[in-house]
Amino acid sequence: MKSYLKTKDFSVSQEVFELLYDEEKELMVTHPKPKNLEAYYESEAYISHTDSKQTFLESLYQTVKKVNLNRKVKLAEGYCNGNRKLLDIGSGTGDFLAVANRKGWNVAGVEPNQKARQKSSSKGIDARSTLDEIGDQKFQVITLWHVLEHLPDLETSITQINKLLHDNGTLIVAVPNYKSWDANYYKEHWAAYDVPRHLWHFSKTAIETIFSMQGFRLVKTKPMWFDAFYVSILSEKYRESNFVFVKGILFGLWSNMRAMVTKECSSQIYILQKA
Repeated sequence: MKSYLKTKDFSVSQEVFELLYDEEKELMVTHPKPKNLEAYYESEAYISHTDSKQTFLESLYQTVKKVNLNRKVKLAEGYCNGNRKLLDIGSGTGDFLAVANRKGWNVAGVEPNQKARQKSSSKGIDARSTLDEIGDQKFQVITLWHVLEHLPDLETSITQINKLLHDNGTLIVAVPNYKSWDANYYKEHWAAYDVPRHLWHFSKTAIETIFSMQGFRLVKTKPMWFDAFYVSILSEKYRESNFVFVKGILFGLWSNMRAMVTKECSSQIYILQKA
């Protein structure tokens, strides 16, 4: 693999990491992979493990998250086939599963972070810490909302997910897209690289290739329009720009406009089914 670029952990450690490019798969890998990854999540700056609204950016994140929750559940509804059993991997503070549960789904979650699990439990969602704890249950829909990029052992995890999914089940995966306009514009400051928490960096080709090797076929791709704005604002912050929010909104909007032509949105949802 060849070097693609060097970037750093802007939100926690300030350490520099390299992105290595696998040309065949169009996949990038964060190098080196830290031995103690958990330490890079132990920060209030890591927003997806908190429900904080102390800053404008946190409030924006929580507002967008709330709007997206119903959309995510509605997306899953289209693939339930009468079986409303749902597993969310990387369930965070439990908001998605709480909404799905209220809408009649039988839900389960996996979340490695203890503090996030505690917040989830306070909402009535008792998540497991690992996939192994799920046992031999089968699910109609399995979701990974910005989680695949965090999994230390990608191949093993996909194998486990395959075993947990019904033969006619659906896997819904949302990940950042390094082929988007905002990724190319911000380069090493692109917030969605988020090293070293993001160990893998995907293109559509990478998703198709990796999952086809495990018996999945890609049936649909959907854009995540809100992500371009949030990522661009955060990227402007990392660049220490003036007028962070104005520039972030403008460049996020431009990235989305470009994505309407290129079909390369800042983040994308991939809907996969067993081949």
